[in-house]
Amino acid sequence: METRIDIQKREPAAYHAMLGLEKYLSTSKVDPIILELIKMRASQINGCAYCLNMHANDARKLGETEQRLYVLNAWRETTLFSKKEEAVLALTEEVTLISNHVLDKTYNNAKNLFDEHELAQVIIAIVTINAWNRIAITSKMMVG
Repeated sequence: METRIDIQKREPAAYHAMLGLEKYLSTSKVDPIILELIKMRASQINGCAYCLNMHANDARKLGETEQRLYVLNAWRETTLFSKKEEAVLALTEEVTLISNHVLDKTYNNAKNLFDEHELAQVIIAIVTINAWNRIAITSKMMVG
């Protein structure tokens, strides 16, 4: 497989705008592990190998366990994730698969576990990784 286009090279201003969202998220109140779980779960759904590779490595550096990374796509079948993490993973799935809409139950569960600022930051994190996935998949960014 060959990379199609280097967005960073061809449209650096747009690429830097995306990096601006990442910089903002790195200063947010959201736990860095939760941010990586968001990135991993959305990337699993979207089938983005580039982002999966990057964020698995980033999660490990933060202390995430191999076991949780291995079972992330079946998180509902485990007891390895906290209530906050489960709420974020459910919200991530519904925002990523937006054509099915975000259920009130899912949104309200997250709303009850996060303050309004954190919830807004979680939503921005989900939207941002989905944008990155679409850039990486469309341009065929390569792992390795």
